[in-house]
Parts: sequence; structure tokens; C-alpha cells
Amino acid sequence: MIMQSCSLLHAAHEDEDDRVFEMSDYQGPVARWCSGCGDHSVLTAAQRLMVDQQLEPETTVFVSGIGCSSRFPHYMKTYGFHGIHGRALPVATGVKLTRPDLDVFVVMGDGDCVSIGAGHWIHAIRYNLDMVAMLLDNNIYGLTKKQTSPTTPQGYRSNTQPYGSYLPPMNPMEVTLGVTNASFVAQTAEWIPAHLFATLKAAHEHKGFAFVRILQRCPHFTPDLYSDAVKKPDLVEILDHPEGIQVEGLDKIYKSQLRHDPADIHRARELAEDGSVIRLGLFFRDETRPRYEETRTLAKRTSREKMDLLNQDFDRYAV
Repeated sequence: MIMQSCSLLHAAHEDEDDRVFEMSDYQGPVARWCSGCGDHSVLTAAQRLMVDQQLEPETTVFVSGIGCSSRFPHYMKTYGFHGIHGRALPVATGVKLTRPDLDVFVVMGDGDCVSIGAGHWIHAIRYNLDMVAMLLDNNIYGLTKKQTSPTTPQGYRSNTQPYGSYLPPMNPMEVTLGVTNASFVAQTAEWIPAHLFATLKAAHEHKGFAFVRILQRCPHFTPDLYSDAVKKPDLVEILDHPEGIQVEGLDKIYKSQLRHDPADIHRARELAEDGSVIRLGLFFRDETRPRYEETRTLAKRTSREKMDLLNQDFDRYAV
């Protein structure tokens, strides 16, 4: 595990409240993802969100697991935690319970979240902690070079299933909407940057666990999965509602619009289950759902108290 700290920690300012942040204040090293990878689009949208919301780098945390997308914290000039496979959500839960004042973002791939991390994913939905969870779903294990993932389409060939994926893919939207206490469920696509940004903004403004599935292309291993949708906007349907994701002018390109009230969870489940079209927008939102951090917060301790407790634990194992 790598803990990455922010280089801007409480810089010398006469009045920190007067600070105005720009994109460069959130940009870390140049991203080393493949050219054409959808991760680049998501990174830019996240940095745009930071600027739009004027989030302080020293009070913002990005947590990830393992996978191509999990390099995300390295490219953000904020606090970050690059954890182990499937364990991003437990780490983020600990961060949020310890420091509920922080803005917490979780970045996971489809294998990271939906496979090895599936148990944590389901309970994170139920806990409904106030954080944004981004599932960057390219339908394949990209980092380990084209292995079938839980969201790989049935029949799609990979290095682990060369004759095609045996089973129907898991539907992350359908699963999330079926978990008790789900409070925000949305789907967007990395090739529609305006919709991607608007969705992340709505997710951040939501009070509770905001789950955002981001459909994305892998230029090396799944370049064909969304190629038709990129070229033919009519294959994409946008959920439209005053309480949903609003993007001015998007209807001029994406003419297929469906009126959907995000307060209707039963209709949301029906729309998520229907795989006949790529459907983007806010499926469900309910800010009245209970949040775990409201009932279970950890005791605040000074740095000295934390060190004393840590040393006590070490002393238990000393010879």
C-alpha cells in the first residue's frame, strides 16, 4: 500500500479562505495510461469538479484498489491512498468515519469492485457513507492483460476464456439498486464529457453514498464494445428529469430522451434491468436514507494519543 500526501499542505497564506484553486492545483504527474484510455477523460472530469466546487486539496482524498483506474490517486494533487485489490471501500470507510469533514472519492475498476471487492461494495451501499464511488467499467481486466471480468459480455473472448465468456455479465446498476439503503445510483460514459462532469457534480453534492458507473473504452482489449455507441448517438438514451442530471444542449446530439423521476426506485430497477439500450443518467436518489457516519463516528484523538495507542499495540508483541 502506498500513502501519497499532498504537496500543498497548509501552504503559507495570509488568509486561506481567499484561495482560488485552478486545474493546475489538482494535477499531479502526467498520467501514464494508454493513449485513448477512458481513464484520461474521468481524470479530467474529476479535476474539473475540484475546480468547480473549489475543494481544498488538503481536505480531499482519493482512494483506490488495484487496476488501471487505481493509479488515479497518483495523478491527483490531493491526499490519496492506493490500496490492495478490492479493498478501496473499507479504506475509504475508515477515512470517512475518522474524518467526516473530508471529501472522499473512491475509484475502482470492474474487477476491483464487482469481483474481489463485491462484498465490500454491497455493504458500502448499505452503510450509505457520504462519499462518491466511481466504478470505471471497461468490461475487462485490463491491467492483467485481457482476462474476463464480471461485466464482460457473454461470448466475448478473452485470454482466460478464449472461446467466449461463459456467463451473462453482472449488471452493476441492477445490483446496486437492489441493495438495502441505496441512496444515489447513476450511470454515465467517458466519451460524453459534459454528461460525465454533470454526473460527478450531482454525486458530490448528494448527501450519502453516491454510486456512479462510468462506461469506458479500453483501447487495447475492448475497443469494440462501445465503438458503435460513440459513433451513433441514437444508440444512447438519456434519462431526463428536472431532479436528474441536467446538461444544456445535450438533447441536440442525443435525441433519444426518456422522462424518468429519480425518486421512483421501482421504475429505476426496471430501466436498469433493460439492456436493450445504453441508458445514461440518474436512476435513483433519496437523501432521506440513513447515513452510517451520523450514528457511528470514531473518537477524535490527538496525534500524541494515537501514537500512545499504537505503541501499546506494538508493546503487546515485543519480546
